[in-house]
Amino acid sequence: MKNLKNSGIEWLGEIPEHWEIKRLRYVGYIFGGLTGKTAKDFNREYQKGFKPYITFTNVCNNTIIDSNKMEYVSIGDLETQNKVLKNDILFLQTSETFDDIGKTAIYLDDKEVYLNTFCKGFRVEKSAYPLFLNYIFISLTYKRYFLSNCSGFTRINLRQEHLLDIPLILPPLKEQEQIANFLDEKCEKIQNFIEKKEKLLSLLQEQKQALINETITKGLDKNVKLKNSGIEWLGEIPEHWEIKRLRYVGYIFGGLTGKTAKDFNREYQKGFKPYITFTNVCNNTIIDSNKMEYVSIGDLETQNKVLKNDILFLQTSETFDDIGKTAIYLDDKEVYLNTFCKGFRVEKSAYPLFLNYIFISLTYKRYFLSNCSGFTRINLRQEHLLDIPLIFPPLKEQEQIANFLDEKCEKIDSLITKIKKQIELIKEYKTTLINEAVCGRMDLNKG
Repeated sequence: MKNLKNSGIEWLGEIPEHWEIKRLRYVGYIFGGLTGKTAKDFNREYQKGFKPYITFTNVCNNTIIDSNKMEYVSIGDLETQNKVLKNDILFLQTSETFDDIGKTAIYLDDKEVYLNTFCKGFRVEKSAYPLFLNYIFISLTYKRYFLSNCSGFTRINLRQEHLLDIPLILPPLKEQEQIANFLDEKCEKIQNFIEKKEKLLSLLQEQKQALINETITKGLDKNVKLKNSGIEWLGEIPEHWEIKRLRYVGYIFGGLTGKTAKDFNREYQKGFKPYITFTNVCNNTIIDSNKMEYVSIGDLETQNKVLKNDILFLQTSETFDDIGKTAIYLDDKEVYLNTFCKGFRVEKSAYPLFLNYIFISLTYKRYFLSNCSGFTRINLRQEHLLDIPLIFPPLKEQEQIANFLDEKCEKIDSLITKIKKQIELIKEYKTTLINEAVCGRMDLNKG
């Protein structure tokens, strides 16, 4: 174990006694991103006279800049702009969220490239090994430093003087390189593990989607006779099943009306009632009753309540992926629905859980996508919802299919949850590993 000394900086604690503390300004310098550019100067694809530049998201989503995800900016022959060089470290100095502020990524290629306006670059001149420095900045200890020194509300900022005054813990240069190489090797193994688990997650989700789609369109009896549904995108269905439009099995109702920002709160307060948020519908197929928020509802106020077995639609969204998503409410508690969703209440001929499986199937997802419109905001009009042609087995068979899918999907979801937990734990281990290594708290031979 290394001999330690007090770093003299409370949030750093003890460090190995042969390590130094230096401010960032004494090992290199900060440079800015692109200046004097307007929207017309940028393009996602290459065109003549344009050069690659590193986007905000390329810094935000990586610790090493991904050279395959460059976009392009117009650069004149006589124009002076800062170029990014190999081993430059790029900072998110301004962001919309506290989670992103201070994130860094290192550029390891030799190609000519520029930096977006909202980031800063740091170029090492002496005493620091760039890859080690990058690991310092992405460590948990330094993340906390960035958070304690940023300010702002709608836009979070880390001022340049705070960047330059960062106290760096620096081993001798050779040791910095050894630590960086150790972390490169360990993090590569961890990333390979994560990628394998994420691929397995994707396969399980595809398996679940295929199971739902096959079962709700063909039923449980593999030997059943089929007939042409008369609807091209539905194809063949079991001979004894019916087709009915959604309007004939129930009715649509709206979410909250007449509310302003002051009427909503994430926590309960007197006179407020729970309501189902947009994200609760978007991220679930069964509404999560533990993730309600709250809305002010007067004693004499008339608002539509959500009842048990109501199905809730995303009728409007910012993305095509979310449009038409549904989730079913299975509790008895008094609850309301956000403004941007619609509810559907079954009155006859349909088993609500079967109906929910219909809506989340791939076949009906394609229907929603073919019937929505919009650009910055995607919309699915109410008449298109009401005119959905539904495939209906007899009511008892609907229930059997829903029960079968409940059982099968629960097993798949259990595996998905287990794998997500494994990914979460290995990411936590990676965070701890980096932090312990760059702060000198571990023996690399035992890491």
